[in-house]
Amino acid sequence: MENAVTALRERGFVEQTTHETELDDYIEEGRATCYIGFDPTASSLHVGSLIPIMALAHMQRTGHRPVALVGGGTGLVGDPSGKTEMRKLLTLEAIEENVAGIKKQLSRFLDFSDGKALMLNNADWLTELEYIPFLRDIGRHFSVNRMIKAESYRMRMDSEEGLSFIEFNYMVLQAYDFLVLSDTYGCQLQMGGSDQWGNIVAGIDLIRRMRQRPAFGLTFPLITTSSGAKMGKTAEGAVWLDPERTSPYEYYQYWINSDDRDVARFLSLFTFLPLEEIQGVGNLADARLNSAKAVLAFEATALAHGRDAAVEAHKAAASVFGARQVPPEILPSSAIPREAGDAGDASAPSSPLKRSRLEEGVPVFKLFLEAGLATSGGAARRLISQGGGYINGRRIDSAEEMLSEKDIDNGQILLRAGKKRFHKLIVEN
Repeated sequence: MENAVTALRERGFVEQTTHETELDDYIEEGRATCYIGFDPTASSLHVGSLIPIMALAHMQRTGHRPVALVGGGTGLVGDPSGKTEMRKLLTLEAIEENVAGIKKQLSRFLDFSDGKALMLNNADWLTELEYIPFLRDIGRHFSVNRMIKAESYRMRMDSEEGLSFIEFNYMVLQAYDFLVLSDTYGCQLQMGGSDQWGNIVAGIDLIRRMRQRPAFGLTFPLITTSSGAKMGKTAEGAVWLDPERTSPYEYYQYWINSDDRDVARFLSLFTFLPLEEIQGVGNLADARLNSAKAVLAFEATALAHGRDAAVEAHKAAASVFGARQVPPEILPSSAIPREAGDAGDASAPSSPLKRSRLEEGVPVFKLFLEAGLATSGGAARRLISQGGGYINGRRIDSAEEMLSEKDIDNGQILLRAGKKRFHKLIVEN
């Protein structure tokens, strides 16, 4: 079977590893157990969390056992990594609610049945710790001189707010997590973002000192778009994995609007399509590259929301932008519908509009507000005054323009905000 770490390297997941040769040998030996921590600061993960999620899924697909560790205990403390100010501390009740939402989303990517993957919460052991025994048994292995040289701590110490004592404990707690997982589940590999390097190394050192056992670390690079933007951020905010926050249609649109330069890289990172097929995408242009974008959007949506939701989002996009046939030779392993067929619009963002309102005339800014394309009447007026409002493809000149029955096109009115946000008003008699 393929070496999982080699596969991750080839797909662009790996920034650095510890003990590279030893790690490869450990993976080659058979069923390894690895873990990644997830911060339960919200009830949903977002696109920025996909790299660790996909890494765990690749490990499982190559025969290993992934552990998703939700930081219910460390979430009560707050991770200073990558932050210039102290995180808001969460209550135990809020963390429990968030943990439930995260597990539901991870279950789309990982098979938790029969112990094939584990979902654990470090609150189970961290909240039971006794302070003095913990300091004597664990704390004595940590050098403050080394800890304050870690990038996450140094950044906070240089900030105006400084580093609180409660946050200073975070590295020790995360290292202890690794020790517990190593003792209890035979976990010898921790993976995480590049900002977690210091915390991961601390855990490796603790296991090697206390148990004289090998342990390994692997970090992921920070993934940005070719324009330099952070993954998962749009003008409207974060792109969530929770369909109640970001609908499957909006999720699909996020991926199909990827920069041309990112398509091949994102296919490698965010789908399970074979690399030998993806390598040909770099040579595509125009309509054929757009077909590859459609495959990226379809595959990513199918992973997060299921194939049925992906098909509906694909049809909905076709109903708004026109149906597109995806040639069979482009990424042939994809399950995307290849025929243009019936576009359909079941999952397109839409809402009903009474014809009687159009008989009287409706100010266009009100419809943009009701459709959720603006957060307030003032915002709707600004959008239109700045040239960002469209009706059936026609730019609107005035926020006070009255829409009437003459604006109905094939039983509906299509609103557009900017280049990429659409909403259909389905006219009802």
